[in-house]
Amino acid sequence: QVRVVQSGGGSVQAGGSLSLSCVTSGGTGSSNAMGWFRQAPGKEREGVAALYTADNSPFYASSVLGRFTIALDNAKNTLYLQMNKLKPEDTAMYYCAAGMVAGRLLDPSEYNSWGQGTQVTVSS
Repeated sequence: QVRVVQSGGGSVQAGGSLSLSCVTSGGTGSSNAMGWFRQAPGKEREGVAALYTADNSPFYASSVLGRFTIALDNAKNTLYLQMNKLKPEDTAMYYCAAGMVAGRLLDPSEYNSWGQGTQVTVSS
């Protein structure tokens, strides 16, 4: 299983930017995709952005398309999420995950290795 350690996040006013990163280690060959997910209080965890590690082609939730950018640095085993033009509705706990995904990149149930979570708070 892949070990996932996150960093970044914090608080910002609406319209601002934040970035997240996560470093993975171990579990060679046990995952083919990585992604960012979020969970707001009282809501289900949802996919934000994800990609297959072999081709780095990103896939985004419609709610963040054009504002968030996911990127993978294979040499550093690090996944990034740059979040621009943040909105109050982006407020949530954000999680980085890795897994062997069969097609549903933004489905949390496809992932089996999770980071510890990091809070993102956007004030209006």
